[in-house]
Amino acid sequence: MKMVIVIVGPTGIGKTKLSIALAKKLNGEIINADSTQIYRGLDIATAKITIEEMGNIIHHLLDIKNIKENYTVYDYQKDSRRVIDSIIKRDKTPIMVGGTGLYIKASLYDYTFYDEPVINNYDEYTNEELFQKLLTVDPNTTIHLNNRKRVIRALNYYDIHKKPFSEKEKTDKLLYNAIFIGLTTDRKTLYERINKRVDEMLTKGLLEEARKIYESGIRTKAVITPIGYKELFDYFENKKSLEECIELIKKKSRNYAKRQYTWFNNQMPINWINVDFDNFDNTIKEALKLIEKNK
Repeated sequence: MKMVIVIVGPTGIGKTKLSIALAKKLNGEIINADSTQIYRGLDIATAKITIEEMGNIIHHLLDIKNIKENYTVYDYQKDSRRVIDSIIKRDKTPIMVGGTGLYIKASLYDYTFYDEPVINNYDEYTNEELFQKLLTVDPNTTIHLNNRKRVIRALNYYDIHKKPFSEKEKTDKLLYNAIFIGLTTDRKTLYERINKRVDEMLTKGLLEEARKIYESGIRTKAVITPIGYKELFDYFENKKSLEECIELIKKKSRNYAKRQYTWFNNQMPINWINVDFDNFDNTIKEALKLIEKNK
């Protein structure tokens, strides 16, 4: 069976560059695994690949929804498995690329979704109080304290099943032959690249893209989830300076990168590669060696 190649890592690390190189060498097609790049019109802040960058490689699950539409991890599970099966059937190599770990896990692992009753919405608790409550029943949780919806889901899961939600998430049964490649670098270099990436987004038109979304009045999950849009709303409303908003985007992006590393290390068998930014061909060669070794 064809191997599914998964490329993960934080923004600005080189995932796109590696995915295109591997697709060209391995007769591959690329599957987006970033929850924010599903949506049309969210391009600059999500670091969505451009037509020029695609290099004639087929990409799947990009720009498939508008920002008013809801799209869940369950929807992604169905769509991504259909795409993977189609690529394999055509004797090509599926290459998943992105930083949304739950999307990747739901796609490749025996990860089942249930319609479970919400027995408590915990309206009277702050995010911090909710998170502390979760830690008492699930000290190994990787859910971020500000992800209120998932914290509540985890608490309700414990109330129903009397076992931690993190145990449910640690599903080890892979449904596909897959290799997980993670791109990394030292923290100082990573943070410098993230800061630079935000500056580049501004020169590419992030402010204009965010203003267009702001003026649309749409505040769906698609708009609120990505880092880079809602942070600028305070600037448009004269509540903060542009410099303050930009610094907040950089700070949130750095914090998000840290959480991504924690999640992937806890949830998947990642083969980490230290990226050679001076000679990226070395990174490509290392990835190819890992793939060959795991065939």
